[in-house]
Amino acid sequence: MEFQQRLYELRKQSGLSQEGLADLLGVSRQAVQKWEAGTSRPDLDNLAALARYFNVSLDYLVTGQVASPSPSQPSTTIVNNYYTTFRYEYKSKRTLFGLPLIHIRLGDRGVGVARGVIAIGNYAVGIFSLGGFSLGVFSVGGLSLGLLFSLAGLAVGGLAIGGCAIGLLAFGGCAVGLFAMGGGAFGVYAAGGGAVASEIAIGGSAHAPLAIGREVQGILTFGPGSDPEAMAAAIRSAASGVPRFLQNLLIFLAQNW
Repeated sequence: MEFQQRLYELRKQSGLSQEGLADLLGVSRQAVQKWEAGTSRPDLDNLAALARYFNVSLDYLVTGQVASPSPSQPSTTIVNNYYTTFRYEYKSKRTLFGLPLIHIRLGDRGVGVARGVIAIGNYAVGIFSLGGFSLGVFSVGGLSLGLLFSLAGLAVGGLAIGGCAIGLLAFGGCAVGLFAMGGGAFGVYAAGGGAVASEIAIGGSAHAPLAIGREVQGILTFGPGSDPEAMAAAIRSAASGVPRFLQNLLIFLAQNW
């Protein structure tokens, strides 16, 4: 068996595509394609990185001479020091829903994505994701999209918290949502320095059918010194379709603004 055949077999056994192997090594997919076609061979640094990843000896990789793999070197961990930039990857052998339980991928020069139940990386996709860009059920990052919870500079999710937050419940400098709270808040129910809502707005400047604040504009308005019981009754009536805890939160904000 020639080198290119061994490389092909090792890659297939590891479940990697040519593009995936290229990402791990920091080379182009075309380079891996040429290695497997036999039209070129990797340099010594890349040969060493291949042997390390596939947990085989250089002798076996280059000549086919059988050598016992080192049991102390897990095949799912890569610490690659052959390049000027830091790169690290860890992928657990245990899986859940077809994904690695933990996948950490940091320092890739290209678009290297960490995909796992718990994903950590420059780009992270998982049930729990943490990264510069993160996508998941629970996400934290610079730019974060979370189905249930999102925390980021720009956060989008069921519960979104960030500099700019968009969600069912949104909290941020600029917040947009069913319930939005922030410096500038826009939603069905909004509270903030400037609040604009389709039902209830609470804030320094409030614009909504029911507006509560210092500067108010709406069909029914309450300003400083208004009767708190009448204000609470108006909020419960206008927010009758939402859970009681949200009604109570709106009443608390209105009475303490």
